[in-house]
Amino acid sequence: MPATSVFAGRCRRLLWAGALAALLAGTGGAAHAQPAEPPSYQLDQLLALARASHPVLGAAHARVDGAQAAVRSAAALRNPELELSTGRNRARMDGAAPGSTFSVSVTQPIELPALRQARVQAAEAALEGSRAGAGSLALDLLAEVQRRYYAVLRSEAELGNARDDLALANQIRERVAVRVDSGEAPRYELVRADTELLNAQRVLRVAELRVRQVRHELRRQVGPGLPAEFQLAPAADDPLAGGVPPPLEQMQAVLLARHPELLAARAELRAAQARLGVERQARLPSFALRAGVDREPDIQGHRVGLVMSVPLLDRRVGPIAEAEAELRRLSHALADRELQLTQQLEAAWQQHQIAAGQVVALDSGILRQAQNAMRIAEAAYRSGERGILEWLDAQRAFRQARNDLDAARYELRAARVELDRLQGLQVADL
Repeated sequence: MPATSVFAGRCRRLLWAGALAALLAGTGGAAHAQPAEPPSYQLDQLLALARASHPVLGAAHARVDGAQAAVRSAAALRNPELELSTGRNRARMDGAAPGSTFSVSVTQPIELPALRQARVQAAEAALEGSRAGAGSLALDLLAEVQRRYYAVLRSEAELGNARDDLALANQIRERVAVRVDSGEAPRYELVRADTELLNAQRVLRVAELRVRQVRHELRRQVGPGLPAEFQLAPAADDPLAGGVPPPLEQMQAVLLARHPELLAARAELRAAQARLGVERQARLPSFALRAGVDREPDIQGHRVGLVMSVPLLDRRVGPIAEAEAELRRLSHALADRELQLTQQLEAAWQQHQIAAGQVVALDSGILRQAQNAMRIAEAAYRSGERGILEWLDAQRAFRQARNDLDAARYELRAARVELDRLQGLQVADL
């Protein structure tokens, strides 16, 4: 065999060996590769994402930009009017000069300062209302994000409890099956254990569906900035760590002073007052300066004059009455909204007091007593002093107390979020 053929064969074998080693190495690396962990978010990060990427706030920003442009439009001066005309003269008498004619005139409307100022004030009040309205939207959105965040944590805690309950139901079923097979317990105890196991499986499936639902609702509230797969950093176990809220009278004063919805209503009221001033100023005569040049074949004339629009037939009675009625409507609407918000604040404050009392009662006494009762019932069942019914009833009472504590913690956090929302403490900077 020639030396070149031997060398070529060795090269091919080396290449095949290298390719096989690379393939095996790649397969092993893929086998040992771990899926990437979904990102974890804290509540502050979720609020920042909602501020930055939610379409509702983007639309609110655009509305504010439009109101700023309306202020510039209201302050703009009126444009002059230019009129050009041309023609031709024909002589009808002896001595008349035929030929082309030309005329040009410029008219500059003169706006009364009071009318222009009233229009600018109406636009500026509308701008303030747009900013306050955007703040109200942001306030509601951020409060809803917080509620959904706590709802996800609550549902995940319920899911963990359901898994623990299922594991416990499996253990009970195995223990009961052993006792039934050995003749130490009647057959109906195994039937009860199977029933509890099926119920625990049903509760687990419901909890899993609820977790997916509330996570979807949280992502909808945060906006497209939150990925489909995410984790939440746990909140403080003690919802009372936030401290006691201020007195109700103090919170009511803060609400009336800074709630964006009330600020928007007051700005709309000022805008209505300014629009009423515009309609009243429109009853006054308006003026315009006019200057022109007329050129004929034999002469050229210059003229300057004053144009005055006299409101004799239309005294703006209808628009003024409409503006006055709108002003009264907005005034009553503002008073009604102040009453509604103060009542909502009082209801949220009462709900916070009730939830705080429930958390303290459940956490300090009821849950511990139910847990101790469950342990005593379990020991009594193992020793044969009690039947399975007493043990299952004690477990059911413990689960109910645990679920009541989770619900009370969520209600307490939700009430605190509502108190902060009504006081305008989460307004985004626009």
